[in-house]
Amino acid sequence: MRLYDTMQRSVVPIISAAPGLLRVYACGPTVYRDAHVGNMRTFLLTDLIRRTAEFNKVQVRLVQNITDVGHMADDTGLGGVDEGQGDTEDRVLQQAATEGKGALDVARHYEARFHRDLAALNIYPADSYPRASESIDLMIELIAQLIDSGRAYLGTDGSVFFDARTFDGYGELSGNRLDQLRPGHRFTSEVDPAKRFHADWALWKKSGPARTQLVWQTPWGLGFPGWHTECSAMSLDILGPEIDIHTGGIDLRFPHHEDERAQSNSITGREVVRHWVHAEHLLFEGRKMSKSSGNVVLVSDVIDRGLDPLSLRLAFLQHRYRQQMNLTWEVIEGAETTLAKWRNRVAQWAKAPSAPPDTSAVAAINAAFNEDLDTPLALQQLRAVDRDATLGEGTKFETFAHVDRLFGLDLTRDIGRSPVAHSPEVAGLLAERAAARTSKDWAGSDRLRDQLAELGVEVVDTPGGQQTN
Repeated sequence: MRLYDTMQRSVVPIISAAPGLLRVYACGPTVYRDAHVGNMRTFLLTDLIRRTAEFNKVQVRLVQNITDVGHMADDTGLGGVDEGQGDTEDRVLQQAATEGKGALDVARHYEARFHRDLAALNIYPADSYPRASESIDLMIELIAQLIDSGRAYLGTDGSVFFDARTFDGYGELSGNRLDQLRPGHRFTSEVDPAKRFHADWALWKKSGPARTQLVWQTPWGLGFPGWHTECSAMSLDILGPEIDIHTGGIDLRFPHHEDERAQSNSITGREVVRHWVHAEHLLFEGRKMSKSSGNVVLVSDVIDRGLDPLSLRLAFLQHRYRQQMNLTWEVIEGAETTLAKWRNRVAQWAKAPSAPPDTSAVAAINAAFNEDLDTPLALQQLRAVDRDATLGEGTKFETFAHVDRLFGLDLTRDIGRSPVAHSPEVAGLLAERAAARTSKDWAGSDRLRDQLAELGVEVVDTPGGQQTN
């Protein structure tokens, strides 16, 4: 497998530390709201890496964190963001106040919905989902080691900060050099006086009297962890000092992953992550998704429109993970049509005598996935199998069924099922065709018959009306 390594800024071969085993750490959700479709595209990246590795008989050990404490409302990629200010607010606590519930009740609610959405998109679950709130002891131990080694210090406000100037490689991942980061807070030009240097970040934050939830007693007083601390502590504990691939959205490259790298490398004295792989931004109908724009789209919104959520997965596969994508309802609906057509055809091909898959097509599709997850090319090759008149239906069935381990589109779902019984699109076309025949619109009737045939539905006209096979 070859992937684009953000650190090396090029597509490179992925060589794991242990032959036959790929250790992957994926940044997971902050569970204060539902993950939107842009988040799901990032989670799909990790799933595609896993499927590709396992298709090639490589074992994958995947860990994905659940952030249920420590992610502040103003954590941002802006240089010099101040994470030690007492006026920042934890996102989970913020939502708990809005909903009038306990913080962990809110976190568990959205965590469950996150797993529901993963299942809807056929994303394999991780082997481990450590929660930040249940990993506090690991974080305290990590912070103590950083203090003992001179990499961290107790600030004047009682918070513990990482001393950014003690890590020579800072900025190599994101390209942000310490001497170029502007001082100050996102909302003010003032520098937090508790820090020694404006680019230092909080590993542990002292809590004020107003914060009564998600706080823990430590050697440095009552407080809560910084956002970046959890990933270092949990990844090192579960996967160890050699992580083959670390994934996340491109927005996490700085400061989250830059700071995490500094922490982990400082603890181990080595480069912990061999390859950093990031998914690009997703736009919806030409704009960044935001509450203010009113264009935040959830997996549940796709389902509420009567669309198969795997049509969203297919829409994502039509673009490379590291290219910015503009998603629209028209794109998702087009993917729905393609998905229904392929499933109906696979169901028809399943009735044919069994035959071996087309090994050359399987190899070409596998090669496309292995070459930096070139899913658009892989889909082109799948379409070529569909159109190839020289291939028997048994071969087409076995080929589609085999490579669906890579695509994850559940292409065999309709075997033994009537397309009319479960497809709103087919039912609509049949009703439209019946109306066309009633009005003697024979050209329209023939056109609709062809559309139904494209979906794998054969229409036969009888004295009693149209029937389907």
